Amino acid sequence: MDEASPVTRAVRAGIDSDPTHGAVVAPVYLSTTYTFESFGRARPFDYSRRGNPTRSVLADAVSGLEGGAGGVVTASGMGAITAVLHATLTPGDVLVAPHDCYGGSWRLFDAMARRGLFELRLVDLTTAAGIAEAVAARPSVLWVETPSNPLLRITDIAVAAAAGKAAGATVVVDNTFCSPVLQRPLELGADVVVHSSTKYLNGHSDVVSGVAIARDAALAEQLVWWGNCLGVTGGAFDAYLALRGLRTLHLRMERHSANAAAVVELLQDHPAVSRVLYPGLPSHPGHEIAAAQQRGFGGIVSLELAGGAPAARTLMESVTLFCPAESLGGVESLINHPATMTHASMPPDVQAAAGITPGLIRLSVGIEDPADLVADLRAGLAKLA
Repeated sequence: MDEASPVTRAVRAGIDSDPTHGAVVAPVYLSTTYTFESFGRARPFDYSRRGNPTRSVLADAVSGLEGGAGGVVTASGMGAITAVLHATLTPGDVLVAPHDCYGGSWRLFDAMARRGLFELRLVDLTTAAGIAEAVAARPSVLWVETPSNPLLRITDIAVAAAAGKAAGATVVVDNTFCSPVLQRPLELGADVVVHSSTKYLNGHSDVVSGVAIARDAALAEQLVWWGNCLGVTGGAFDAYLALRGLRTLHLRMERHSANAAAVVELLQDHPAVSRVLYPGLPSHPGHEIAAAQQRGFGGIVSLELAGGAPAARTLMESVTLFCPAESLGGVESLINHPATMTHASMPPDVQAAAGITPGLIRLSVGIEDPADLVADLRAGLAKLA
């Protein structure tokens, strides 16, 4: 199995692993507790907050796809981030994070920093000057999000990781937008990779889950320890569903990427659209880096509407195949207004500094027929003329 390709390993995750009944699909272990083998001697699993057989299959599967030593599956993406922060930072340490990171990440970073758990520096990591600024802060953790949410800015993971590690930092990469199908940060020098597995890993908008994977076994054990200590580990049935989603990840990512390219073709020449943000475009500032470190450009497309907030509202209320909702990465297409939805926790000045404008729209392009998606957007955009 270790010799198999990532595609085969994802499809075969947990398959034919039941020694009791020979179930082809790994069973769901819903028991909260397990008997001890003998007095003072626990079995591999004793209490499901600490460890669960179904959850372990998912952790091992994602770790294998990312090329890691192990990690922890949590009840949400934010739970994974929380476990990583506790495993890597102490009061007085510096966390350097992207100035345009996901709103939920920023909210957690900001709240913990205000309580004195660490110092927070927000930096543009997409430039050489920004990376130099990050290193000058002597961070204990350098947090990378690429492509960024929702502006799809690209950070050179290998450059950032080399600089961060030279400064003594643990380098963490949020790989939610790409999944290990399109990007493998640990191979590029990162120490930890995190996912909101609610998104592409599961892919069906019916599970809230997270995962953090470390390249080093000792750090992986720390992630597991903190997951148990904080009580943020995920449930067995959620892990079962995420495993189901993982088995079609490669097929879905191919279709997401192809459909996004079709949508971009419509948007880039439309008069109602002032700017299209997509790393697959040669005009994108991070296109060359993305082409080098990614195996595709993904299913997220952001765009600026010339008409600002009124145009954003009109478009969101006009489309029928793009559901107006938060989250992303499901088989269905979604449309999101970051300023009032996913990034609403950011104050206006922080949004402005990050580049989140009232006319910004983020699309999570699903796997429907691309012709239908393009027609739906074209009809919605026609109402902005």
